Amino acid sequence: MVCEAMPAPILPLIEAAAQWPSRGALVGLDLGTKTIGVAVSDPDRRLATGVETIQRTAFKADAARLLVLARERSTCGFVLGLPINMDGSEGPRAQSTRAFARNFARLTELPIGLWDERLSTAAVERELIANDVSRARRAKVIDQHAAIFILQGALDRLTVLHQTPGAR
Repeated sequence: MVCEAMPAPILPLIEAAAQWPSRGALVGLDLGTKTIGVAVSDPDRRLATGVETIQRTAFKADAARLLVLARERSTCGFVLGLPINMDGSEGPRAQSTRAFARNFARLTELPIGLWDERLSTAAVERELIANDVSRARRAKVIDQHAAIFILQGALDRLTVLHQTPGAR
């Protein structure tokens, strides 16, 4: 009899955090149509750092690279940016992200937290422009920086939750 592992849970960030151990690095992902920006936190979950930008090819290859990065850094979960529309609805990009999460969850047992990433790329682009980063250089780093922005936002939210008793 073949025993297949349960797929990873895919939950809103706060619920996913309850599934993760109290310490351990998290991987943050900014899922684009052509690339995936990847960031990782320290084990204490204070600071997000860029890792790389994966050029998307096929789902299996992209997922395999993400799993290698997660293993190399001994991570205990993923934070996936969910591109929600400004009015709070979910459009095609959010649906595509949820589909990626469902497929990816079949390949890992590490819980996946979804984090509202509204305006993350726009905020990162403004910051890079303010720092006089050239258009060509911005194109190379924007997704990785968006992954840092997403993961840092999630880390900051979790920190506030742990400091505020009874907060949601």
